[in-house]
Amino acid sequence: MQDTLRSGTGGNATQSAPVLSQARPEPGVLVLTLNAPSARNTLSEAMLGALQMAIDEIGADRETRAVVLAATGPAFCAGHNLKEMSARRSDPDGGRAYYTSLLATCSTMMQSIVACPKPFIAAVHAPAVAAGCQLVATCDLAVASTTAQFGTTGINNGLFCSTPMVALSRKVGRAKALELLMMGGLVSADEALEMGLVNRVCAPGNLMETAIEMAAVIAAKSPAAIAIGKKAFYEQAELPLAQAYAVGSHALVENMMHCDAIEGVAAFMEKRKPVFTGT
Repeated sequence: MQDTLRSGTGGNATQSAPVLSQARPEPGVLVLTLNAPSARNTLSEAMLGALQMAIDEIGADRETRAVVLAATGPAFCAGHNLKEMSARRSDPDGGRAYYTSLLATCSTMMQSIVACPKPFIAAVHAPAVAAGCQLVATCDLAVASTTAQFGTTGINNGLFCSTPMVALSRKVGRAKALELLMMGGLVSADEALEMGLVNRVCAPGNLMETAIEMAAVIAAKSPAAIAIGKKAFYEQAELPLAQAYAVGSHALVENMMHCDAIEGVAAFMEKRKPVFTGT
């Protein structure tokens, strides 16, 4: 993968700047960092394209076993880039075709995170609102510093956050999701933890250490088992009970037949540390 994905930020086509950077702090761990602080890391066309490119590469990258998604600047992600979107009001159709295409692109990117065989851990240091909150809810796990806030604030601007609603309503209870969607307020990191939006809360100075430690623990597991399990988890989540068990049983059979499971069970019986290859 490239070390830095370069493209314009905030719809400014005259300036080339890195909107997404990457680092490898631990074996198997990749840190992706949203790097458009002046645009509050909005999901501009450039950011969406950079994220999609990175996710596609990560899926086939054997070196990466877990991903930390972080950000720079005063916001983790402020949602869609309203300046870009408003500029298309002058289109002959008032922007309808553009908005349809943009939201399809964003939805594809979000679904690509879910479909990716590698776990994604959001490391949230600052406000994540609207589609930024959607991005956090889409990640498999999330760590927040005490300075983070979360909300679907579009309603304050006359926009119900209908696409963030999809991820949010699948991560937290319906009552709390509707409260956030309809009232447009922000919740603290501790409140996000209580409602199940994030997994852990830590001091700002410990955020990246905590997220990377979580990623490193996952990276040490069987990548095949993680990939099979992640796919099955999301596949069964919305199914009736009997169908969900069928999905789970099929996944466990496939997992049992994999060489990592053969190695893992043998290592357990022999009281030694397993060596997972993921092949």
